[in-house]
Amino acid sequence: MESSTTCQIDLKALEQGRSIFEFDLDDAFFRSLETAEVQHGQLKTTVTVNRTGDCFDIDFHTVGSVAVPCDLCLDDMEQPIAADGRLAARFGDSYAEEDDLVTVAEDEGILDVAWFVYESIALSIPIRHVHAPGKCNPAMIGMLEAHAAARSSEDKAERPVDPRWAALSDLKLED
Repeated sequence: MESSTTCQIDLKALEQGRSIFEFDLDDAFFRSLETAEVQHGQLKTTVTVNRTGDCFDIDFHTVGSVAVPCDLCLDDMEQPIAADGRLAARFGDSYAEEDDLVTVAEDEGILDVAWFVYESIALSIPIRHVHAPGKCNPAMIGMLEAHAAARSSEDKAERPVDPRWAALSDLKLED
């Protein structure tokens, strides 16, 4: 078992059978990918490579947490992550990606799984992320409620009643 901070695997150097790699992912990992969605986190990824001839079955399992902005108060919150991914690789003339099959140039033989790991992390983040009840920034929630109340009163005041329907408001319904 090898532990590393880069996510490169030398496929040519692997022996037949199963090999396990561990990668510690931190803020430097996310900065190196230059993505806007996730910038901070502490995760551990275990990559299992099963080599059969020149074909490789690659499974990766990632656990940890990332910091994402809360949709209500915009403060950073810790989002737990548990992500799994699977990938197949083989040797070929040049690098190519087709769905979950990656062709690695045989003369190079190195596969960087960083982007594949990041994709599994990003896909495991819920669409809506909010703090637990009572954990949001109270100042921001107060401002949000004040603006929401002012906006709803403006909407009611600005809507004129259609004259065709004005007569209906005079009707009294009996139960």
